Amino acid sequence: MNIFNNFDLYSLIYWVPAIILALTMHEYAHARMAYAFGDPTAKDAGRLTLNPLAHLDPIGTLMLVFAHFGWAKPVPINPYYFQGDRGQKIMLVSVAGPLSNILQALVGSVLLSLLVHFTISGQSKLWQLLFSFLFSYININIVLAVFNLLPVPPLDGSKILASLLPERHMNIVFALERYGFIILIALMFLGVLSLIITPIVTVLFSGLLHLVGLGELARLFFG
Repeated sequence: MNIFNNFDLYSLIYWVPAIILALTMHEYAHARMAYAFGDPTAKDAGRLTLNPLAHLDPIGTLMLVFAHFGWAKPVPINPYYFQGDRGQKIMLVSVAGPLSNILQALVGSVLLSLLVHFTISGQSKLWQLLFSFLFSYININIVLAVFNLLPVPPLDGSKILASLLPERHMNIVFALERYGFIILIALMFLGVLSLIITPIVTVLFSGLLHLVGLGELARLFFG
C-alpha cells in the first residue's frame, strides 16, 4: 500500500483539523466515561480535557495524515475503581470512543447535507474548503470507529473482547498490548488493515450520505 496515495500539501489545510478534532473527541469520550464510573486515572493524567495536545500521539497522528490509519495516546484507566460489573464498565468505556466517532460522522453528514442543499455550491474557495473539511471529517471518523473496533490490542475492540471473557482470559488480552504497536504496523504494511477496513468504511460512508439525502454524492464517490 502506498501511504502517500492521494496526498497533497493543500489537503493538510482541512485534513489535519479534521483529524485533530476527531481524535480529541474520541479520547475525551473514553476519559469522560471512565470518570463517570468513578475512575479518576484519566483526569489525574490530564486527559479529561478537550485540549488536543493532551491526546495526540505523534506517530499515530502522522499515520492518519499519510496512511489514513492512526491513533491517539491511549487513555489510562484503572478498572479496579469500577463498582459492580467491571467487565461491563470496561466495555462501555471502550465503546465510548468509537461511538463518539460515529456520532461525529453523523453530525458531519448533516452539516454536509446543509452545505450542499442550502448554499450555492462550488462557486467559492470557502465553499470548496468547507466541503473538503466536512467530507474528510466524516471519512476520518468512520475510519477511526471501524479501526478502533478491531479486536487487536491495544485498540478498543480488544478491550471490548476482553470484557466479554472470564477474568483469567481478560488478563491475557491485556498482556498482549505491549506487542500491539508491532502487530498494527505489520498488519498495515501487509495490507490486511486496508483489506478489512476499506469495504466497511465505504458501506458506512455511502449509507450515511444516503441517510442525509446525499445519495447522488454517494454514487459519485462510491458507485
